[in-house]
Amino acid sequence: MDDSPVSIEVIDESGTGIDVKHLVRLSRFVMDQMRVHPLAELCIKAVDEATIAQLNQQWMEKEGPTDVLAFPMDELRPGLVSDEPEPGDTAVLGDLVLCPAVAERQGEAAGHGTLAELELLTVHGILHLLGYDHAEPEEHKEMFGLQDQLLVEWRAAPTATG
Repeated sequence: MDDSPVSIEVIDESGTGIDVKHLVRLSRFVMDQMRVHPLAELCIKAVDEATIAQLNQQWMEKEGPTDVLAFPMDELRPGLVSDEPEPGDTAVLGDLVLCPAVAERQGEAAGHGTLAELELLTVHGILHLLGYDHAEPEEHKEMFGLQDQLLVEWRAAPTATG
């Protein structure tokens, strides 16, 4: 494990056996690239379709399972906090809920597989936690451009495979 103070927890309750360590490395990479506070905390939970459908209904008022839900906690924004936190300083970026079963279908349809889809959804979710959105055309262009850039950089990084 990396000595970085960022606290990233990935919990797999999906029954699919996702690569938890890979998602931790990816999340740390994205948070570092986005200059998130060094002590920020992130929790990612992988769940089954029934669980994410229930959360989607409860929080988004939408029917059925979705791929990722983002629940921001503290108002963290990229680059807006000191790189040298005070002792005892912590911040909670938020929680992501992923559904590997939905990701598998989407990854297959997109032709890039489940792991690549989970990577995309993790980056997408972290960007939502940082306040990015894609409701308006300009926001969509900015968020998806940044998402694509982060994924290219991640896949070129030595930490992506190790």
